Amino acid sequence: MKKLAQIIIFQLVLINSISGQQWTPDLGNGNFKNPIIYADYSDPDMVKVGDDFYMVASSFNCMPGIPILHSKDMVNWEIVNHVYQSLPLEKYDKTAHGQGAWAPSIRYHNNKFYVYFCTPYDGLFMATTDDPRNDWELTHVVDSEMWEDPCPLWDDDGNAYLVRGKLCGNDLILHKMSKDGKKLLDNGVLIYRDKENDPIIEGPKFFKKDGYYYILAPAGGVGEGWQTALRSKNIYGPYERKTVLHKGNTEINGPHQGGLVDLDSGESWFAHFQELKPNGRIVHLNKVEWVDGWPLMGKDINKDGIGEPQIEYKMPNVGKKYPVKTPQTTDEFNTKKFGLQWQWQANPKNEWYSISDNGNIRLNAVQNITKEGNLYYAPNLLLQKFPGPDFMATTKVSFKGDLVGDKGGLVVMGRSWTSLYITKNETGFKLEMSKSDNNKCDGIAEVIASIAIDNEDVYLRVKIVGNTIGQYEYSLDNKNFRVIGDEFNTKEGVWIGAKVGLFCVNPNIQQSKGFTNFDWFRVE
Repeated sequence: MKKLAQIIIFQLVLINSISGQQWTPDLGNGNFKNPIIYADYSDPDMVKVGDDFYMVASSFNCMPGIPILHSKDMVNWEIVNHVYQSLPLEKYDKTAHGQGAWAPSIRYHNNKFYVYFCTPYDGLFMATTDDPRNDWELTHVVDSEMWEDPCPLWDDDGNAYLVRGKLCGNDLILHKMSKDGKKLLDNGVLIYRDKENDPIIEGPKFFKKDGYYYILAPAGGVGEGWQTALRSKNIYGPYERKTVLHKGNTEINGPHQGGLVDLDSGESWFAHFQELKPNGRIVHLNKVEWVDGWPLMGKDINKDGIGEPQIEYKMPNVGKKYPVKTPQTTDEFNTKKFGLQWQWQANPKNEWYSISDNGNIRLNAVQNITKEGNLYYAPNLLLQKFPGPDFMATTKVSFKGDLVGDKGGLVVMGRSWTSLYITKNETGFKLEMSKSDNNKCDGIAEVIASIAIDNEDVYLRVKIVGNTIGQYEYSLDNKNFRVIGDEFNTKEGVWIGAKVGLFCVNPNIQQSKGFTNFDWFRVE
């Protein structure tokens, strides 16, 4: 009875907590609330071109990589593209958790868009395009290790430079570049190191304003750090420093690393992240006031001369009001491409999936024999970011198993994960809920609940409350849903937030002809 009572209470909490509306920062009254994106768009950087704003974010091992978001007012964002579909290195054909693209920067120069990024062990990359919504040309500039977080600057005389950090370091390095930005011309010069005031300085963003070279760089670490501003009249320094944003008296931990833009109206704004596990690094927007040549971000609440992040503001003055938009989540699979919100755990392959004219996506039972089908090692999980603190995701599944052990369904993925799926056994089909983690010596999925099932179509659902608590449900008619398995705690991934999505795998040595059709995936 005690267990039943706990389940009933948990269901009531879920019902009352999930409002059916996605997190929407635009309050509709001329104001907005932070975060502007309650999802894992880590290490954001943005650029203004005309009346358009473009934002990029880290993608690590997730493919396609480096999402590009577009906005007209810096509050209402949608995903419009990715910089690349896959990385041109064989290692990313498998799950390389925590590697891949770190802290990209985006700039606009001579009618071209530029994105620069490093991977921790593969070096420096850059990509260019005339239109961020079209294909990007990707160049592997330097093959190196332990570089991170590059940002270019084209000076007034046309010369090009690149500032970058060092993995696990306290140094900022400046390189000269070719004017087309495709080649480094020197080994780099150390331009800033201050271990006492700025330990673990990283993520530099480079720009020039009113005769000063500025570098905005987060310091002190992801969860508890602050935003440092550096300035100098000489590009090689020496650089003065000032802390311009910190937690202060607020509850917003580690506010730093982002992009600053100036508006035609004279306003300046800074988009930055806050680490909020397990959702990941969510995006805040704070107004910037220039005081004595320094960017004061947010509001100096406790009068210590340092800005503190704010929860609510008047909308940025961009000259007009624009429609409410949020990054995409729901996908009806009614077109020949799945939505831009989806990413795989590795370089994608065409044989993993197909999209039919009937409006569904078919995921094939891809062979995954590592730890008897442990999903942490499966490259073919189709995942998207948690879209807010409370949400419900439902999908319609039609499972066609071939070999015993084939399975397909719904997954919540991170350093530990859970799944709800249909699987084939010796006598028929079962609906199972399981959980696992990335323990290198164990970690094989533990089945928590299992029931026999013979329906062709099943509706699978997961509810997440307060970022961290989840519960699976299923239905045979999409009306009456039943709880299956225990509630569970969600967990972030390696440098990324928890994700939710779809999968179909085969844990056998033999190749399978099995597959799972997903008619739609709906987020409320």
